[in-house]
Amino acid sequence: MDGQWFRRFGDPEPDALRLICFPHAGGAASAYQPLSRLLRPHVEVRAVQYPGRQDRRLETPVADIGELAATVARKLEDEAEAEARAGGTGDTGTPFAFFGHSMGALVAYETARILEGRGARPPRRLFLSARGAPGPRRSPHDVPANDDAILAAVRRLGGTGVALLDDPELVDMVLPALRADYAALAAYSWTPGEPLHTPVTVLCGDADPVVSVEEAAGWRAFTHAETEVRVFPGGHFYVDQRLDDVAGVVLRGVRSASAARVGNDACHDSSRAFDVPG
Repeated sequence: MDGQWFRRFGDPEPDALRLICFPHAGGAASAYQPLSRLLRPHVEVRAVQYPGRQDRRLETPVADIGELAATVARKLEDEAEAEARAGGTGDTGTPFAFFGHSMGALVAYETARILEGRGARPPRRLFLSARGAPGPRRSPHDVPANDDAILAAVRRLGGTGVALLDDPELVDMVLPALRADYAALAAYSWTPGEPLHTPVTVLCGDADPVVSVEEAAGWRAFTHAETEVRVFPGGHFYVDQRLDDVAGVVLRGVRSASAARVGNDACHDSSRAFDVPG
């Protein structure tokens, strides 16, 4: 898989399903290293590394959700073609699922739309975390007015990396990526279209200051396949405190996806009631 756009943490089992992970605004591929440790070796985590952060810090960040999604979709198609030519996995390639957190959920969703629209191999399951379903109106939380407002928004969301904002040098390093990501969110406009045919697992925190459970559950209308909504104690970065539970949900979901027939033909919404783990 493209070494510029994807990062892998450790070696999986030979037949492991891939989980392509999309970071949040200002986030990097390394945000998924803890999840990868818990899922290995059963699931191979490949985290997307957007331009403008970490080892790609000198590259210009991409301030467009659609452009990010189109690039990732193209990279995945190229990988599937390369695997088919190599003959290692037949003509279908290695099966995969998507996990996107916050802004990453939008990029994951739009990437899945592009793949399905082209008739390419889609993800077996979508895990959409800490993001409300898109609609005709932009969320006011996506349009901070200036750098100070961006930093205030990041502090409000919390997370383990928020303490880094106390270091002016680190702030200078992360601001270009944050500006681009919030510009991408502010400019994003959902184009109505046919719902996906991919099963969806929605994950959210019950105390998220910017995404309500109802807004997150709105993703049910974006697929013809089954939808599961999982609500965890915590805020926007509930994953930091509930990582074991999240890993369990992901592992069960990818195993279910792996056992299901490719191109699930379920065309009804069998969404389940909210399930709060103990």
